[in-house]
Amino acid sequence: MRIVVDDLSGPEIAAFLEEHVRQMRAISPPGSSHALDLDGLRGPEVTFWSVLDGAEVVGCGAVKELDAAHAELKSMRTAVDRKRSGIASRLLEHILLEAKGMGFERMSLETGSEEFFLPARRLYERFGFGYCDPFAGYRPDPNSVFMTKAL
Repeated sequence: MRIVVDDLSGPEIAAFLEEHVRQMRAISPPGSSHALDLDGLRGPEVTFWSVLDGAEVVGCGAVKELDAAHAELKSMRTAVDRKRSGIASRLLEHILLEAKGMGFERMSLETGSEEFFLPARRLYERFGFGYCDPFAGYRPDPNSVFMTKAL
């Protein structure tokens, strides 16, 4: 497996992200899904990584710059048939190191509060994220959980 910066131009990552957005919108009530679509992830403030196993996309994640010292983790996803295989841990470790190297001092994220998101919350806790108040324009939402970590 390899982790690469992705320009989001390939059909494989487009399909992978389309499934991600569709699933997040199906799970979360209207107004509570904050997954970025392909165009949102192509913004100049976003760095996006794909995890490839050969030519197959098996995971992805992104960092969105909020300000010079603070970034948001976005679009963390592992292929359904590859869950619990270590991809998310390897990718999160990579992203946190890259973000620190980019000069960020803090990484924050929003994820769901529903049971479906419990494995993700546990992953973030294992990596030192703690719970926090909404940030960067998010509002309190019973369907959202906010977490942050100093880098």
